[in-house]
Amino acid sequence: MVRWFHRDVTGVEAEARLKARGVHGSFLVRPSKKRPEDFSLSVRLEDSVTHIRIQNTGDYYDLYGGEQFATLSELVEYYMGQQDCLQDTDGTYIPLKYPLNCSDPTSERWYHGYLSGTDAEKLLQEKGEPWTFLVRESRSKPGDFVLSVLTADLKDGKPRVTHIKITCEGEKYTLGDAKYDSLTDLIETYKKKHIEEVSGARVYLQKPYYSTRVNAADIEKRMKELDKKLEKEEKAKAGFWEEFDALQKQEANLLYERKEGQRQENKGKNRYKNILPFDHTRVVLRDRDPSISGSDYINANYVSNLLWGDEEPLKRFIACQGCLHTTTGDFWEMVWQENSRVIVMTTKEIEKGRTKCVLYWPDVGTSEKDFGRFRVELLSDHEAMEYKVRTLRVSLLEDPSDTRDIVHYQYLSWPDHGVPSDPGGVLSFLGEVNRTQESMPGAGPIIVHCSAGIGRTGTIIVIDMLVDIIQTKGLDSDIDVQKTIQMVRSQRSGMVQTEAQYRFIYVAIAHYIDSAKHKLRALEKTKAAESEYGNLGLSLAKMKVSRSPSKPKEEGTLYENLNSRKEKKEKVNKKSSSEREKTRTSVKKK
Repeated sequence: MVRWFHRDVTGVEAEARLKARGVHGSFLVRPSKKRPEDFSLSVRLEDSVTHIRIQNTGDYYDLYGGEQFATLSELVEYYMGQQDCLQDTDGTYIPLKYPLNCSDPTSERWYHGYLSGTDAEKLLQEKGEPWTFLVRESRSKPGDFVLSVLTADLKDGKPRVTHIKITCEGEKYTLGDAKYDSLTDLIETYKKKHIEEVSGARVYLQKPYYSTRVNAADIEKRMKELDKKLEKEEKAKAGFWEEFDALQKQEANLLYERKEGQRQENKGKNRYKNILPFDHTRVVLRDRDPSISGSDYINANYVSNLLWGDEEPLKRFIACQGCLHTTTGDFWEMVWQENSRVIVMTTKEIEKGRTKCVLYWPDVGTSEKDFGRFRVELLSDHEAMEYKVRTLRVSLLEDPSDTRDIVHYQYLSWPDHGVPSDPGGVLSFLGEVNRTQESMPGAGPIIVHCSAGIGRTGTIIVIDMLVDIIQTKGLDSDIDVQKTIQMVRSQRSGMVQTEAQYRFIYVAIAHYIDSAKHKLRALEKTKAAESEYGNLGLSLAKMKVSRSPSKPKEEGTLYENLNSRKEKKEKVNKKSSSEREKTRTSVKKK
């Protein structure tokens, strides 16, 4: 869940935020300025924003005639799941798709944002250490907060979790007695003394439970927190190491079978004997002789973003090992079967004297070569600053007229046992890869491999997934590097191998955010009218990531996108926020 409640925002400010940082379907909730007990739901529709009044009767919340709910959170969650309930006066549906996050009230890592009480209890009980605590936003009263603490008492055989309300009064925070200027001040005070419950039981705050969720726009603040070292113990490892170490410990819980890779007839097809594909996500080669045991095997797994929820993932990947001499035919069988048109290779063929991947395309000076039942022809070979691009034509030996063109990207600036020095180079590389994939409708999964198919491969895939989330849901979307890696690891074992790779993901996303913010600032300085913000979601997806954010020369793509819609924007309905709250929206009962 994410934080869609914005405490001190007017209708005009809500429109500005949604137009500047949102996309079609982005929304936020704010207190009504006319009726303090009510709220307003502000939703971006293409280039305009509509406002819907949420009534608070004292007994329930509703949209003046719609369904009734006990809490504001339940109302919002309902309409997020019922996309055909809200309609504009012209019959246009109003989708609630992407919550526009407000800034976190603190950069402290014990703050978990919009976490439910049940989920908080589960996290703390799994931790199992008495007096572990976290702070989360209240779901029953947005704008307030809850301090959840694992006590030393037992309830139904489990450690009891107590939830203590933190009220926000103006700019102050309180548990009902003293008032504090910030959540940090409040927590630091009660870490030095106990809290007394109504029952008389004492509650202590001893061990913070750190969150890995972060507002994408605030990722640099999180990185600064992770870079801090523990003051009491100089040798203690904290920050990035701590998050990565927790991820490594979670790996032991992924007890998925890998029987196919362990079969005697398949052992020789694995580059590394202990790096095997999970059976439940492995790529099965279908057009093989079933009488030949193991003929359907290749060390490769399907990988997609399972954190999109009910929505279809934006793209699919296949993560696989680098080819052996004996598996090049199997590799092209997979490419053909899956109709993949883009291959991403993140290793050189030989590094430090060791073969990382054999050539599965024609060597220099050779125009074509056969691999299994396929002929591969090298049509072009172009070298960019940090990578090579090859165009390969693949055909069946039995039917040379049936051909497919494949674009092969080989990233050359990723050092063995290290990470690239320039995240901008990797982001530019991924931008080029995605533009090529999008230019071929109906293309199958993007195939990504290094040598083992887990370290560099996992890092590239996770960065791409996180950038997709930000492009789709806006700069203020919630992202979780650790959770994303854990999700990807549930599909292929060991994805993202080192702490350095883990940290590089943060660095790359921070670079992407900084570049996007720079382009927005440049746009704001040159806009002729507020409406020229345009559909920023589409624009962000088309942005090229500059290595040097101070150079505005790559802004042309963004401006062209906006100017092509200028006439449409000038016709945007300019009714006031208050008028739209009263007249613009109808609610259909389900």
